[in-house]
Amino acid sequence: MIRKSSVRLIIVYVLLATLFSCTSSPEKKSLSIEQKIDSVLSQMTLEEKVTMIHASSSFTTGAVPRLGIPEWTMSDGPHGVRKEHGRGWVGSESPEYFATYLPVGVSLASTWNPELGYTFGKVLGEEARYRGKDVILGPGINILRTPLNGRNFEYLSEDPYLISKMVVEYIKGVQDQHVAACVKHYLANNQETDRNTVSVEMNERTLREIYLPGFAAAVKEGGVYTLMGAYNKFRGQYCTHHEYLINKVLKEELGFDGAVISDWGAVHSTLEALKFGTDVEMGTDLSQGEVKNYDKFFMGDTVISLVKSGVIKESLINDKVRRILRIMYRTKVIGGGDRGTGSFNTPEHQAAALKIAEEAIVLLKNEGSLLPLNKSSVKNVAIIGANANRKQGGGGGSSQVNAKYEITPLQGIEKMLFENVQVTYAEGYEVARDAKANANKIKEAAEAARKADASILVCGWIHGYTDSWNDNAYDAESVDKPNMFLPFGQDELINAVLKANPNTIIVIMGGGPVDMTKWESKAKAILFAGYPGMEGGTPIGKIIFGELNPSGKLTMTFPKRLEDSPAHAIGEYPGKDNVVYYNEGIMVGYRYFDTKKVQPQFPFGHGLSYTTFLYENLQLTKGDNQSVVATVTVRNTGSRAGAEVMQLYVKDIESSVERPDKELKGFQKVFLQPGESKDIILTLSVDAFRFFDEKKMEWVLEPGKFQVMAGSSSRDIRLTKEIDL
Repeated sequence: MIRKSSVRLIIVYVLLATLFSCTSSPEKKSLSIEQKIDSVLSQMTLEEKVTMIHASSSFTTGAVPRLGIPEWTMSDGPHGVRKEHGRGWVGSESPEYFATYLPVGVSLASTWNPELGYTFGKVLGEEARYRGKDVILGPGINILRTPLNGRNFEYLSEDPYLISKMVVEYIKGVQDQHVAACVKHYLANNQETDRNTVSVEMNERTLREIYLPGFAAAVKEGGVYTLMGAYNKFRGQYCTHHEYLINKVLKEELGFDGAVISDWGAVHSTLEALKFGTDVEMGTDLSQGEVKNYDKFFMGDTVISLVKSGVIKESLINDKVRRILRIMYRTKVIGGGDRGTGSFNTPEHQAAALKIAEEAIVLLKNEGSLLPLNKSSVKNVAIIGANANRKQGGGGGSSQVNAKYEITPLQGIEKMLFENVQVTYAEGYEVARDAKANANKIKEAAEAARKADASILVCGWIHGYTDSWNDNAYDAESVDKPNMFLPFGQDELINAVLKANPNTIIVIMGGGPVDMTKWESKAKAILFAGYPGMEGGTPIGKIIFGELNPSGKLTMTFPKRLEDSPAHAIGEYPGKDNVVYYNEGIMVGYRYFDTKKVQPQFPFGHGLSYTTFLYENLQLTKGDNQSVVATVTVRNTGSRAGAEVMQLYVKDIESSVERPDKELKGFQKVFLQPGESKDIILTLSVDAFRFFDEKKMEWVLEPGKFQVMAGSSSRDIRLTKEIDL
C-alpha cells in the first residue's frame, strides 16, 4: 500500500522533472527543434514538401496550411525594405510602405564601424518584421573587383577582412529581430555584364583568400540563416547549384545549416538543383502579361515525378524542407513565441540613417584647408549639378526603396545657411539617356560660380536614368558602367566651374570611383558622398560648413584610370565566349596597387579629417597559438574633436609564394577630443599571417619575419615593427 505522502512526493518529482526538461541547455533546445522538424516531416506528403521548395508568388514560397506552415515571405533589399509586391511584380505605392532608406552598402562600410553595421541590420530587421517579412535579401558582400560593376554600390569593399567585420554585425542586427538575413551573391558575382551566362575561372588560392572569407565569416561568425546563390557560373557550373561551392565548401566545410535560396530565375537544371544544394527556387516569369504556373518550376512538380520514379531519393527533398523549417523555427515563423511587431520609419530609424551617413562621407582632398567653410562670411552660394537636387532611393534595380523622404545635397546645404544668404542653383547637366555636355547649362553654372562667395558642385553617378527597371544605366542591377568617365558632360562642367571659381568644392555621389584625371589637379576640395540615404544631404551640409568632422574612409582603391585597375591591367573583363579569367589572382584592389607600385588617385583606407592624428608606440607581443597582440597609441593633435580609423597591415618579408606588399588584418575606429589619446589593442590571430597552399589544400604559416604596420591608409603607414613567428 502506497501512503498519500509518498504519492505527493512522486508528484513533486514528476513536476520538477518536467520543469527541468523545459529549461534545458541550448544544445537540447536545438535538438528539440530537430525533433519537432522530424515530427512535421513525418506528417507531410511529398507534394507538400515540394511546394515548400519553390516560389508560390514573386516573393513567397508555398505553404502547408493543414500543418500550420505559412508562406515564407521574402523582401529586397540590402539597404531598405523594398516596395511591397503582391502575387506578381506590381509594386504598391501606398505611403504606408515608404521605408527608411539607409546609406547603401559601400557607404555603410565607409564608416569602418562594425557597431553601425549592427545598427543598420537592426533597422532593416525591425522594418521587415513590421511589414510581415521573414527573410531580408541582404547583405550583399561580393568583392569590388572592377570599378565598372553596376552593383558595387550595394556591396562593401575590395578587401575580404573589412567585409568580414562589417557583415557579421549586419547579420546579427537583422536576425536579432527574428528575421533571417540572406547573404549574397555566392560566389564571384563581380560583374553584371553577362551575369546569367559567364563562367568565372580562378585558382583555389584566390577563392580561399579573396572571394570566400566574407561568406565564411557570415556563416561561422554571423550565423547567417540563409544564403543566395549567384547568377553566374563558377568553373563551368552554375553557382546556385554547385557541387563544390555549395555541397562541399558551404555545407560540409563551413557547416552551413540554413537554406540556400536561388536568385530569381537562377536555377537551370532540376537534377543539379536537387543534388547540388539549392534549397529554394525563386523567380517569376511573365508570359504574355500573366505569371506562369509556379508548379512548373525546375523544383516544382517535376520533382514529384522524379521521386516517385526512383530517380531522386526523397531524403534529398527532406533535407531541403528541414533547412527551411529550421530557419522558420529559429525566427519563430512557426513553433510559437513572440516575434515582436517590429517598427517602421521611426525617429530612431531616421536617426540611425543619419548617424551612418555622418560617418560614411569621405573627405578625399582638402588643399589649403579650404574646408570647412565659414558660413558667417558667406553671403552668396552657388550650388551646381543635377545630383544636388536628385533623389536616389528609387533607383538601382532590386535595391529600390520607396523612401518616406530624402534630403538632397541641395536641401542639406541650404539648411546650414543663414536666412539672408543668397542661394543660386544651376543644374549644370541634364540627366537623360545619351545626354552630352549642354553649353547653355554649363555657361549658367560657371557664371553662378564666378559670382558666388562659395561654390559647391555635386556630380557623380546616379541610380539609373529613371526609376524604371528597364531604364537602368549607372549603379544599378543588370548593367555595368561603360567606362569610368562621368556621364552627361560632367567633366566639361567641372572644368568650366573650376575655371570660374577655383575654390569650388566637388561632391561626388555614387557607388565607386570616377576618372578625375581631367580636373582633379585643379580641384582643392573633394568629398565622396556615396549614396548616403534619406538623411544624406544633412551631413554633406554639416561637413562643408564645419559642424561635422568627416571620418569616412575609402573601402576601395580609386584608380586614376580604368586601365590601372588590376581586373583591366593584368586580369580580364568582361571575358570572352562567356568565360572570364581572374588572372590577377589575389592581387585585387590595393594588394595590386601597392605590390606593383601603381599610383592610385586615392588609396584604399584613405580619408581626411579636420583635425590631425599622431600614431605612437607600436608594441608587438606574442600571444597564444601564434597570435600577436598589437598596441598603438593614437593622439588627436589638432583643435577639433574627430575620429580616426587606425588600420593594421601585415607583410610576410620572405615567402615561398607571391604575397601582397601588405594586407589589412585589423582596424579600429577611435573618437578623440583635442589633445586626447587612446591605446588601441588588437589581437592578430594566426590567420593574419597565413596563406592558402594549393598543393596541400590547407592554410600554411611559414616561419620567419613579418612586418606589422599601423597606418591611416594603405599608403599612409605611420609605424612599422617586425616580429618572428
